[in-house]
Amino acid sequence: MSLTELLRHVGIFGGAVIVCLALLSVFSVGMIIEKHRRFSSASGQSEKFNPEFKKFLHGGDLQNLIEAARQHQNSHVAQVVSAGIVEYDSVGQSGGDPTASLELVTSALRDSISETLIQLKRGLGFLATIGSTAPFVGLFGTVVGIINAFRSIAATGSGGMSVVSGGIAEALVSTALGIFVAIPAVVAFNHFTGKIETFHVEMNRASSQLVNRLFKIPELKGLDLEMAEVKAPTVKKEGPAYATR
Repeated sequence: MSLTELLRHVGIFGGAVIVCLALLSVFSVGMIIEKHRRFSSASGQSEKFNPEFKKFLHGGDLQNLIEAARQHQNSHVAQVVSAGIVEYDSVGQSGGDPTASLELVTSALRDSISETLIQLKRGLGFLATIGSTAPFVGLFGTVVGIINAFRSIAATGSGGMSVVSGGIAEALVSTALGIFVAIPAVVAFNHFTGKIETFHVEMNRASSQLVNRLFKIPELKGLDLEMAEVKAPTVKKEGPAYATR
């Protein structure tokens, strides 16, 4: 009996389970594609931003770094660096001593890292939920299908091994589909979680390097960075296209 024939013989409840799993699969694939695009953009723009950041760390011009951050607003590193520069400049423009405001700049960097991580993690809970529950949804459909198969045999009073095997095979379709839906979700969740850990390390390293660079150069104190039109890049807010845990 082929898979198509098995699907045709699935009962109403089994069909509902299969439809539910199909919808979960569609949402899972959509989330995987969206997160892949977001993470690829962050990695690509960070690779382009890092050379300018390294130039600044080795004595480069701060204005060039600001311009590079403007041009790579999807870069997680650029977002953190921009937040630190904005805070550093705001302290200088308020008449305070930037060198004495290490805690303020560090706090701004820490807040920026936390906000960026929240944005990067958005939707991953949904993938984790699908990966953990889809097999059980399929198993539930299988159990109900087997129960119905045996009830039908008991009601008719007849049924050989072929009948029982056919009923069980039809019921097991739900379990197979549940596992099929769960595997990509689990693999993607683990992959994206690893990427986020890498991004976190990169942001922490960039923030430490920025603080060391800013607060060891006296000539930058009180410098007018022309930041009136500069804002720390923010991640585009994702619409509620997908449910999150």
